[in-house]
Amino acid sequence: MPTTHTQSPTVTGTSVVAVKFNEGVVIAADNLASYGSLARFTDVKRLRTFDNTSVVGFGGDVSDMQYIDRLLNSLDIRENYSTYGEHTLNGKNLHTYLSKVMYKRRSEFDPLWNHMLVAGFDGQGKPFLSSVDLLGTTFSAPSLATGFGAHLAVPVLRRLFPDDMPLEEVKKEQAIEAIKQCMKVLFYRDARSLDRYSIAVVTKDGVELKEDEKLEAQSWAFAEGIRGYGTQVA
Repeated sequence: MPTTHTQSPTVTGTSVVAVKFNEGVVIAADNLASYGSLARFTDVKRLRTFDNTSVVGFGGDVSDMQYIDRLLNSLDIRENYSTYGEHTLNGKNLHTYLSKVMYKRRSEFDPLWNHMLVAGFDGQGKPFLSSVDLLGTTFSAPSLATGFGAHLAVPVLRRLFPDDMPLEEVKKEQAIEAIKQCMKVLFYRDARSLDRYSIAVVTKDGVELKEDEKLEAQSWAFAEGIRGYGTQVA
């Protein structure tokens, strides 16, 4: 039999959510890695900064995420020691590289069980956001999410920022607030999510990454007023 690795993901991360704004991209992911349905690891950072110009957000298997992180680290070192001078890879280049890696592994019937979002800039200096999954399939849009975020967060982002809304009208503060709202929705609706998360803002000035953000004033007290919740009094 061929050498295989992750054929059945065990420790996994859930949604990554991102949206473009007029000067860059905001991307976020919670810090939970689940062992099946058990919230096993609560301090797993799933956003990876690349050369302070791009961010990769990982959903899916954590061990494969660590493998891809080592690949990116090696790529970063080669670029910095390149004879061509300064670092030349932008977000679009990085996404192309990852899509080739994922497609190669899929073609060998030994896929990397991840769904990633790449946030950064393209060759023309415009905000770039695209995804790649374990099959090597790529997709680009003004707002993207992996996991349950594709069902729960993307509709929120599309309501706030319709497709016919020019990107120039989407401000940084609006994008950050929208992502925080999505993280709140995911915490309440996705059983594999956590109220602690990492959020990164990618602009031409670099990457501003915060890894230990917490949703404010989160409480399940409202559930006591829902019929059928908890103990009932006749």
